[in-house]
Amino acid sequence: MAMNRKPRRDHDEFEEQVVQINRVTKVVKGGRRFRFAALVVVGDHNGRVGMGTGKANEVPDAIRKASENARKNVFTVPVINNTIPHAVTGKYGAGEVFMHPAAGGTGVIAGGATRAVLELAGISDVITKCLGSRTKINVVRATVEGLKSLRTVEEVAAIRDKKVSEIRG
Repeated sequence: MAMNRKPRRDHDEFEEQVVQINRVTKVVKGGRRFRFAALVVVGDHNGRVGMGTGKANEVPDAIRKASENARKNVFTVPVINNTIPHAVTGKYGAGEVFMHPAAGGTGVIAGGATRAVLELAGISDVITKCLGSRTKINVVRATVEGLKSLRTVEEVAAIRDKKVSEIRG
């Protein structure tokens, strides 16, 4: 429905941003029952980010549930010079998000749902392209999957039992 452009800070270190609020309907014998589904992303602008969903009869309750869910799903993203270490494609369902590191000063070139995740993760220079499904929840989940699959040169060297200089060539 609407996108909340103003991230809000709670009492803890995470900033939260509502990406989407959706009215969902269940048809029952007496008519229609309306509920609200919320998609929220939380992050600390320092490499930690998480996403969550919540459903409730009222919008504030749905946002609160989604926010609690997002805080439980926080993970760490490797950020090098305000960008990602290497190009990656995150896939979730029919949605794909391609992310490519960019030079300093480029900014976040991304759509609304992807932008929320990347900015709250503290990534300020990246180029992205959304492929396949444009559904906000699939785009956010694909972005999260892509960020989770990122590895630094040091991590790859440790996995392969080699030195960083051998990996870089």
